[in-house]
Amino acid sequence: MNRRPFPVPALAVGLAATLALTLAGCSSDSPELKAEGGYMPQPVGDLAAGFLVVANHGGADDKLTSVTSGLSDDITIHQTENQKMREVKSFDIPAGGELDLERGGNHIMFMNLKQQPKQGQKVGIELHFEKTDPIKVELPVKATNYNPAQH
Repeated sequence: MNRRPFPVPALAVGLAATLALTLAGCSSDSPELKAEGGYMPQPVGDLAAGFLVVANHGGADDKLTSVTSGLSDDITIHQTENQKMREVKSFDIPAGGELDLERGGNHIMFMNLKQQPKQGQKVGIELHFEKTDPIKVELPVKATNYNPAQH
């Protein structure tokens, strides 16, 4: 019986190279964003605010640069410092960290609403980032005075 020896070294090198490439793809040098815990208090006039957390599970920073929605054509992102609100061009989302848009702090501002969403409905928004593809989010409309810190 004339058998050729199984090329173990070549197979081992090939498997090792494949594994290394696979693991390299898993160790992310890019942002991996997920939006969670979002809500919108029921608006009283033609203004509304939106709140949520954007978690970055990736290995690179990103920035929230804008928000769009069918609810309004005039949506901005606001930073709150010393009880003063000002519009900003972006919010940083650090690698392994999160951006927390919360009541009394940084938030999304909707102006000149096209309709009045009511408690129990959902408002669709799209978050836009510097590096990552947009994320679509449904914000449940809560009571006007809703504050998750108190619930």
